Amino acid sequence: MCGLLRDAAPPATRPALPRRRGRFVPGDRARVGGELRAPALGRDRRGDAGAGRGCRARCGPCHAVKHFPVNRHRLWQLAADAGIVAAAWWLAFELRFDNGPPVYYQTLFERTILIVLLIKLTVFVLFGFYNRWWRYVSTRDMWGAARGVIVASLVADVTIYLVAPVHNVRLPRSVAVMDLLLTLAFVAGARMLARTVIERPRGGLVARGKEVIVVGAGDAAQLILREMLKTPALGYTPIGLIDDDPRKKNLRLHGIRVLGTTDDLPHILRDNKPDELLIAIPSAAGSTRQRIVEIAHEFSVPVKTLPGLYELISGDLDLAGQIRPVQVEDVLGREQVEVDFASIASYLSQKTVLVTGAGGSIGAELCRQIARVLPTRLILVDQAETPLFEIERELLDEREFTAAMPVLADVKNRARMRQVFEKYQPDVVFHAAAYKHVPLMESNSLEAAANNTLATKVVAEIAAEFGAERFVLISTDKAVNPKTVMGQSKAVCEWVVEALGHRSDVQTRFVAVRFGNVLGSSGSVIPIFHRQIEKGGPVTVTHPDMTRYFMTIPEAVSLVVQAGAIGGRGQVFVLDMGEPVRILDLARNMIRLSGKEPETDIPISFVGARPGEKLHEELWTESEAVAGTTHPKIMRTSRPPVDPVWLDERLRELGQLVAAGDTLEVVAKLGELVRDPKREQIGTADGRSAAAAAAEPAADTVS
Repeated sequence: MCGLLRDAAPPATRPALPRRRGRFVPGDRARVGGELRAPALGRDRRGDAGAGRGCRARCGPCHAVKHFPVNRHRLWQLAADAGIVAAAWWLAFELRFDNGPPVYYQTLFERTILIVLLIKLTVFVLFGFYNRWWRYVSTRDMWGAARGVIVASLVADVTIYLVAPVHNVRLPRSVAVMDLLLTLAFVAGARMLARTVIERPRGGLVARGKEVIVVGAGDAAQLILREMLKTPALGYTPIGLIDDDPRKKNLRLHGIRVLGTTDDLPHILRDNKPDELLIAIPSAAGSTRQRIVEIAHEFSVPVKTLPGLYELISGDLDLAGQIRPVQVEDVLGREQVEVDFASIASYLSQKTVLVTGAGGSIGAELCRQIARVLPTRLILVDQAETPLFEIERELLDEREFTAAMPVLADVKNRARMRQVFEKYQPDVVFHAAAYKHVPLMESNSLEAAANNTLATKVVAEIAAEFGAERFVLISTDKAVNPKTVMGQSKAVCEWVVEALGHRSDVQTRFVAVRFGNVLGSSGSVIPIFHRQIEKGGPVTVTHPDMTRYFMTIPEAVSLVVQAGAIGGRGQVFVLDMGEPVRILDLARNMIRLSGKEPETDIPISFVGARPGEKLHEELWTESEAVAGTTHPKIMRTSRPPVDPVWLDERLRELGQLVAAGDTLEVVAKLGELVRDPKREQIGTADGRSAAAAAAEPAADTVS
């Protein structure tokens, strides 16, 4: 037994490898100490756990022996199980005979007790009984313990039968059965008792915290209840549960009663007067959260929530630490997106992926989600130093992804981008670099044309030149029937992708993904409203009827990455944005979520639509045919591509105007382009190579 409790010999110590930059063999950044490290998402270690299961499947029970370091915690567990096994064996004999076992059975007990102890404890070790903390024992652990006890009992009984330590005295079958049942009961009971004792509130910390009613009685609710009850320092005292399953009414979860359904919420709040309401349903629809918030607001009860599934997947696994106030993103009514990680991994795993605009809201989230599927290298391109540094550190420090390569580069600079592609040879390119603020681009039209339109042409042509497998452009609904410089510049970006994608001499699969506003991005309406509410108002709305499509950043990015997996050639995909949201309703919701009343506490003022701003955005034009794809939230549009010769000539002219600094002419040229594009039928596009087009640069800034 002592041999089973020793560690395997420690591996030889290797010197720490310095963190290298510059040229290196693909994958070197993903190696630490000479071994590949799989990056984890946040603090999630499921990848490591999966690796362990695979190893156990290959190595069998010996895996548990090799990784069983001796410590006091495990020795106490082993000693407790030894007492349990001995007690069960003795009690089985005592219960079998009313007046105590006869002398010959007493002799059988004495001669077999050590055999039973040795066999059962050895099997327990091989089944990994002592690789688990009793304080966190679960139902799955109980099933594992049951299998171990059954195997141990069978092995012990067969051994005793074969050895026959007492001549002509066999082990009674009833003793074997009772021993099995008693051992099962004692092993399970000891672990549950240990968990109960350890989790009970410590005397010095018992205090009456905020009285909270928890909405939900599922897995998340039971986890959060357990944390609240065993950790009084959190400051919460649960006084009731609410669940829409009427069969659960009056049942108890961790001793807390289910008071009713959400239909009963007004009466429950009136009768119980809680300090807070907690929504513990991570998958709850936005409309459900909205209804709960509105009811709670009537009774002046603050509402908090557990984060949604996206946040839980990508963040800290400590549920109690993630309780936060309800945010506007929680009540917009969007359904959760099913993420097909298999399809994403099929074209990103073990590939070199390049993301432009990696420091921006969309680009940074692209990096986070791509890192999950373990690309060989992830090239982060941005011209802003600080955001680039921050996303690299996040991937390395918080997510343990070591294959990220930050590259400071201006996507408008053709020579610099060619250096980047030549050095890293990316397989997949996500082009997220763009200027997006509509009013700012109206007053900086030269930069809008250069950074959006001309830079897209630069990066797309170089991607084709270096044989990238896929190129995914991040587009916007403002490119549909555009009325602003920003929208016009992005519309032409889509044309570049369509034209290159339909060329027979280009192997790269070009696609664009078009979607509406994302929540929480820098400069978007929600942070603006937050600042105005914090200052006491007024909250400024352009028009009472103005609507916009909204989507969370993680949701939008997950669909973008999945659209890249669907990809065709030169196609534009449109994300299902759900129903448009009235900006006035959004402002009112945000004011209520802050604990104030719109118009009464925080005024709302209407400032009028800005030049070129539409009351209602569109997701596709009347000339585009729209069809479904294999993903229910991704649609495919089709239209004849723009004539590539015509487009090259017009973009060359645009580049010359940008280089000359002629703002009025640049605005006029963009307007002329989107008003009357020359389109060709698919398959008739000119056969010139992208390299030939690139040989005629328009200006130094884009060459």
